[in-house]
Amino acid sequence: PAPFITEHEMELPDILPEEQAKKMIGSEFKLYAHEGYTLIQKSVEKAWGKRCDLQVYMRCASAPAMFKAMAYGEPYPVKGLITVACNPMVTMPNTRLVYQALKNLELLVVVDKVWTPTARLADYVLPAAEWLERDFLFNYHNTTPLIIAGEAALPKTIEGEYDRRDDFEFWRGLGIRLGQEEYWPWETVREYYDYRLKPLNITFAELVKMGRWFPEKREFKKYEKIGFGTPTGKVEFYSTVLEKLGYDPLPTYEEPPESPLSAPGLAKDYPLILITGGRFLPYFHSEFRNIESFRKAYPYPKVEIHPDTARKYGINEDDWVWIETPRGRITQRCKFEEKLDPKVVHVQHGWWYPELPGEEPWLHGVWISNANVLTEKDLDKGVDRALGSWPYRGMLCRIYKANISNIPIVY
Repeated sequence: PAPFITEHEMELPDILPEEQAKKMIGSEFKLYAHEGYTLIQKSVEKAWGKRCDLQVYMRCASAPAMFKAMAYGEPYPVKGLITVACNPMVTMPNTRLVYQALKNLELLVVVDKVWTPTARLADYVLPAAEWLERDFLFNYHNTTPLIIAGEAALPKTIEGEYDRRDDFEFWRGLGIRLGQEEYWPWETVREYYDYRLKPLNITFAELVKMGRWFPEKREFKKYEKIGFGTPTGKVEFYSTVLEKLGYDPLPTYEEPPESPLSAPGLAKDYPLILITGGRFLPYFHSEFRNIESFRKAYPYPKVEIHPDTARKYGINEDDWVWIETPRGRITQRCKFEEKLDPKVVHVQHGWWYPELPGEEPWLHGVWISNANVLTEKDLDKGVDRALGSWPYRGMLCRIYKANISNIPIVY
């Protein structure tokens, strides 16, 4: 069994009445919601024990369904949102839907380190501690016997200068104000870490000195004794969970709803296939655009286009290019990529411009080069029926040269 208290225990799902659990936003996407979680968790516990929770990303509200509820009140209104180290105005499709949703909230709280486009829309912005300002304890998932720890190198608070809080302080403070004192007996994050490490008979301070923890004895091929964490105890190519939820238990191909084959009429105006989400150093998701040295090294977003396709549309390398879908258009600079299929256009993810004005409608240039201005918002078009996730790839687009010399940078 895992040595830690798990997400399963921290979320206390067992005390949530079944009738309330079924009201989760996006419950129609059964694999990702409570129904799918319950089926999978039973099998996981049978194989690995009560303290093991492998479904960290399940039993969550579908993001498309959640933003729809915020924007339109369907199936019921969602009036408040807390984001921690999250920038949905850049990272979530469709940016216009997200904007409408956030503007319709009665309360938006952002916990972050910098002024993001999302933070500019918030009622409250709370300064988060940097990674050097917080203690950390981390295990490489519950079933991997490696645990590391480190203590803060810098203070979170200097009187008269600044006051930042780590996640534990934020959520504990909120929990206590909501009458949850019994679930927050630890006054500091170090006390909480000591509690998590108690089954190993070591303290957080001792683990910091050790650097990392490995078990004295590791057992391999445990599946030969206890099986796998599936209903059958076997590796399943035929998913019995999907079958019970009413989905096809075998992998199948389904043509995207917006492709040259499924939408030939639309493809006449939007003849190219768009993929989004390209990651690249030195950035991480939408982070670090505010760091001067990074921006000098990588100042502008790049759209990858096959050289033959670019020349067809009169586009040269390093030209600014408009990329347009039926949802909107953005501009990025052309980068030739011969390995790319000539029918495909690949735009980078996570772009905004901290140097541009923060007030509306600018919001630090969130509308200029943000890939999610192009992506889909319709829950009935392209959303995965089991998980409720948006499509980021396989949409139709068109490109043309933009008469832009450069987006101004004021560094």
